[in-house]
Amino acid sequence: MKKKVGKRTYHFPSCPAVVSYANAVGKKEGDGPLADTFDHIFTDTRMGQKTWEKAESEFQKAAISKALEKGGLEVSALDCLLAGDLLNQCIGTAYAARALALPFFGLYGACSTMAESLILAGMLVDGGFCERVCAATSSHFCTAERQYRTPLEYGSQRTPTAQWTVTASGAAILGQTGTGPYLTHATIGVVTDWKITDANNMGAAMAPAAYETLQAHFEDTGRTPEDYDLIVTGDLGKLGSELVRELFRRDGIELGKRYQDCGVLLFDLDRQDVHCGGSGCGCSAAVLNGYIFNRMRAKQLERVLFCGTGALHSPVALGQGESVPGICHAAAFFNYKE
Repeated sequence: MKKKVGKRTYHFPSCPAVVSYANAVGKKEGDGPLADTFDHIFTDTRMGQKTWEKAESEFQKAAISKALEKGGLEVSALDCLLAGDLLNQCIGTAYAARALALPFFGLYGACSTMAESLILAGMLVDGGFCERVCAATSSHFCTAERQYRTPLEYGSQRTPTAQWTVTASGAAILGQTGTGPYLTHATIGVVTDWKITDANNMGAAMAPAAYETLQAHFEDTGRTPEDYDLIVTGDLGKLGSELVRELFRRDGIELGKRYQDCGVLLFDLDRQDVHCGGSGCGCSAAVLNGYIFNRMRAKQLERVLFCGTGALHSPVALGQGESVPGICHAAAFFNYKE
């Protein structure tokens, strides 16, 4: 059976089901507008650990454990774990996976990792290689600041275009059977670079990738924005999401209220000092594995296109004068099999 649709989109005939899902967030995230959609809100973002990196691992373990609990599953019920984070060598995830002793694929898609892990999990389930797969990711404000910018102790000023790295983790278990939502299609992103060199303007760097992948998805499937109840990008923030709207406006397409961004949804931009909104792997992971899937199971949303966006850069590359490439992967979730 041919599963490829167009140039970069894939159809999952068996429609892998979201068996269960969960998230875990920090105090600042718990003070935001989506508080009632989080499974865990930890006020101690150090999680009782000696380092922030170990704390991030604890967030990921908490989200995975809760997803298993909500699905009535033991760790042994999983065939594989697909997960990643923003840290060098994905150590946050590797140390979380160490405690689970599961077959493990470590992934790096920057902030697009939730979408990437879900799509690859869907391929494993749809292909009959696995019965159940867990897709997960995480980020932590303190680990990201230390790695990508400056340690918090420096007290550096943040520019107006900067975003706040979300302290959170999200996990979803896809399976061959379940009540849904169902993963029906996925459009794989290509690296897109519009030569943004400002590491404090990730929204502008990632927006072109989101626009490009959305265009490819609509072209491959023959769908339009009106075919979805919600199109959500993963942490472009206020500036980046406005750029996506403007790029489509130039094509004569108004995305309207059906388009939202996880980095805007997670925080109250008027009340919380997060500048342009949230970012980090945990941003879209926490929103999807709570707010969005909750609304789908409540039948408030029937068709959702989840577009994880990532900035594929490093401090070393930026120091060498490189620009910030972006990537976006899109996963379509329906409340019914298609």
